Amino acid sequence: MSYSYFMDKLSTKWFKRWSKKAKLNTENMLETIENLEAGLSTSDLGSHLYKVRVKRSNSGKSSGFRTIIVYKENDRAIFLYGFGKNEKENIDKAELQYFKKLGNDLLALSNDQLKESIAQKILFDLEVK
Repeated sequence: MSYSYFMDKLSTKWFKRWSKKAKLNTENMLETIENLEAGLSTSDLGSHLYKVRVKRSNSGKSSGFRTIIVYKENDRAIFLYGFGKNEKENIDKAELQYFKKLGNDLLALSNDQLKESIAQKILFDLEVK
């Protein structure tokens, strides 16, 4: 059951490039948002920022990826950053502060500003093919 039917599900340009390189498919990203909403495989980093595990294709979550998502219930979820668990253990304090600032800025965007960011290919809608 999807709780996020009417919620914007987006990614940044950086995340879109990274996910393509990492061969992370859209279905796994949408499932990750559902897991976030259900509180599964997540760490609350504060300021609407979450670290959420994503499984690799043909593999489990423990050997998968970690993603940083800014999330506001019934509003929007935006993938900001991702990394393989084999690449790094966690984000550092400076990265955390940067992502909190970026996340707050993205949550402050109006719906019209979001649409404009998508039109300018700054943000990407996960549900548009």
